[in-house]
Amino acid sequence: MAENKEESVGESVMEKIMEKFHDDDSSSSDSDNEKSKPSSSPVKSQIYRLFGREKPVHTVLGGGTPADVFLWRNKKISAGVLGGATAIWVLFELMEYHLLALVCHCLILSLAILFLWSNASTFIHKSPPRIPEVSIPEDVAVNVALSLRYEINRGFTVLRDIASGRDLKKFLVVIAGLWVLSIVGSCCNFLTLFYIAFVTLHTVPVLYEKYEDKVDPFAEKVMTEVKKHYATFHAKCLSKIPRGPLKEKKHQ
Repeated sequence: MAENKEESVGESVMEKIMEKFHDDDSSSSDSDNEKSKPSSSPVKSQIYRLFGREKPVHTVLGGGTPADVFLWRNKKISAGVLGGATAIWVLFELMEYHLLALVCHCLILSLAILFLWSNASTFIHKSPPRIPEVSIPEDVAVNVALSLRYEINRGFTVLRDIASGRDLKKFLVVIAGLWVLSIVGSCCNFLTLFYIAFVTLHTVPVLYEKYEDKVDPFAEKVMTEVKKHYATFHAKCLSKIPRGPLKEKKHQ
């Protein structure tokens, strides 16, 4: 009887050990399968996006209400903003109205209506107009000033880097951009240029978001050709320009 008990105990111990090894093997095989699944799946090639964009167009435009207006999320608001800008351009550019005269005439009309309404309210038995108190919050003014200061300082930093001669490619891009802007500025005045930029912001982003799968491959081909021509131009011309040694100062 004692021998049978010892044999049964030994068999039970062996069965437990075998079950444990079996569980370990199955768990390791499951983990290996889980690890092998992503590796076995085909690696998706990185999709080229215009200007190296990694975020959606809505996020690139800042998100919130301005991005909704530019991307026509609310067609009534977007159409109203674009219509208002068109009316201002027609008023000042085509009808040759002046900004100071428009502001003065609007103020005269508004003050006259409010003044007459306030004095006539007792005769027509209606409540006088409620004129709200308008004041600019201090935090809003400070945030706008800080944002403007940051952008101006960043612009000065970029101009300083370009003028120092460290990045020839950026220098050529900025010079070409300023030259194109000067040509456009000589053809139209500032108001027309601002209106063109405003209309472009209301049309190009929404069209790009709609057809980005077709635009990005074409842009990739164009950028490949541009880089190829730039490499040829750099090898034949730019690399032969003598440059002085640039000494970098180490701040310890």
